[in-house]
Amino acid sequence: MATAKKTPAAPAKKAAAKPAAKKAAPAKTAAAKPAAAKKAAAPRKPNAAFMKELTPSASLAAVVGASPLPRTEVTKKVWDYIKKLNLQDAANRRMINADDKLKAVFGGKAQVSMFEMTKLISDHLK
Repeated sequence: MATAKKTPAAPAKKAAAKPAAKKAAPAKTAAAKPAAAKKAAAPRKPNAAFMKELTPSASLAAVVGASPLPRTEVTKKVWDYIKKLNLQDAANRRMINADDKLKAVFGGKAQVSMFEMTKLISDHLK
């Protein structure tokens, strides 16, 4: 008979311990939320080097225009040109297939990666 009394008491203790653990978890997340709210986003200032207007070379001017532009605008205009003429490779979208105008900018290469493209464009800006 002594063993019969011990078995029902053991599951009762486990059931009581579980609700206490569940109550403690929400308290931790509630403390984390005010800390995240304290961080205020400071307004971003554009880097002066990116905003400096640069003159494109003759071959790059055929794509983006001859007027001086910031480096960021040159990159946007080249991407607009690529998307307008559908020059991204269909199988690998990171690769750019050059047409005649872009081949002059890319140093005669028929295909370059989008990361290599920015390096090649920067060689054409003064």
